[in-house]
Amino acid sequence: MMTLITELFLMPLVAFVIGLFMVLMMRKIGARLQRRVGPPFFQPLIDIIKFHSKETQISHGLIHDIGIIMAVGGYIAAETLLPVPGMDGIADKGGIIALTYFLMIPSLGLALGVGQCANPNGSIGISRALTAMLAYDIPFVIVIFGVSWHYGTTNLVEMVNYQQANGWGIVEMPILALAGLFTLQGIMGKQPFEIYVAPAEIATGPMVEMGGKYMGGLFIMQAFQFYTAGVLYTTLFLGGGENWPTFLMKIFIVVSIPIMIAYMFPRYRTEDMLRLMWKWPVIAGLIGLALVMH
Repeated sequence: MMTLITELFLMPLVAFVIGLFMVLMMRKIGARLQRRVGPPFFQPLIDIIKFHSKETQISHGLIHDIGIIMAVGGYIAAETLLPVPGMDGIADKGGIIALTYFLMIPSLGLALGVGQCANPNGSIGISRALTAMLAYDIPFVIVIFGVSWHYGTTNLVEMVNYQQANGWGIVEMPILALAGLFTLQGIMGKQPFEIYVAPAEIATGPMVEMGGKYMGGLFIMQAFQFYTAGVLYTTLFLGGGENWPTFLMKIFIVVSIPIMIAYMFPRYRTEDMLRLMWKWPVIAGLIGLALVMH
């Protein structure tokens, strides 16, 4: 049986590797929908090596560097709170409330790093990113509260054990599960909610001053983000993972749904995202919450 220290080391490493495969899957899905071949198998890893090997790496100061560390470190810390087959990490000690706070750190770190650059395009992009976080956080908190109420705990390990003994949460809480899937689209920042990148308007937003190792860090953050989103939804509604084959199948299916939607819909404006997120997922979440509390 692995020690806690070993688990805390392996969980982020596993998340990184699987996240790279998810990035590859995103590109492959986009290519197929657009009738292209798509990148080769090792392209995500090649991109990371390419970014970190560039010599031109401009730093805008200590806060700029710390911001990128926070953006990646927030997800690394979050992985230790997400139970996976054979590894619980500190999930039975932290709970979903601590995980929710950890998931806010990457956006705040990105805001610090971009704010140090003083680039207007970056400032506009990060203001949109924080607005987007405000938009999806409200339905996300409603879903988290409803799920915790239904299971009678905020412990993710206990939630998984309950589902494996009594049935998946998506069956017992279908409306909350639907609201959670809708919110997942906003959390991942993919179209139609890709408001903070908007390359046609603000020159890629927060990434405009991120080159070399900084862009490589954001690429790594995206890999962790995909994995975290898939594992969190699977843990809350799909019974977690009895074993790695079924667990991987669940999280890849969960992530593929927002990705397919992203390539089929145009990007919304900021006010459209706020209006949409504060309407349908909030309504569905409140209805689901009322049902589980009944």
